[in-house]
Amino acid sequence: MSPKTTRAQLAAALNQDLAGEYQAVIMYATYSAAVTGPHRPMLKQFFSAEIPEELAHAQFLAEKVASLGGSPVTVPRPVPPAGDARQMLENVLAAERQAIADYKARAEQAASYGDKGLATHLETIVEDETSHFEETEKILRGW
Repeated sequence: MSPKTTRAQLAAALNQDLAGEYQAVIMYATYSAAVTGPHRPMLKQFFSAEIPEELAHAQFLAEKVASLGGSPVTVPRPVPPAGDARQMLENVLAAERQAIADYKARAEQAASYGDKGLATHLETIVEDETSHFEETEKILRGW
């Protein structure tokens, strides 16, 4: 049996996730603007469509960190550079893979802390991120 997650540990971990959501917002906005080539119209729309959901995740996390007595971070994880559309998609795939793993772990921490509502909400975010991952993977499969 693992030790119970503390309030401070949960807030710190959620702040890491918040930095990841900021990264996603910046990455999608940047890639949407910078994508070139014959697939630009579709990829611009694909990247742009993800921004509101990632921003909603970030807002939720910031609120939860503050509710736990923490101070929400303001610095994103670094956004990986991409020289072409394929690299953009590969970077998105890697970021979504990381988000899925992080949120699964966070849901377990939230349950260990005793916050079933948070655990359930984080599992819903896992569903969102999995959908993003699968869509990106489908696009790359045809490349």
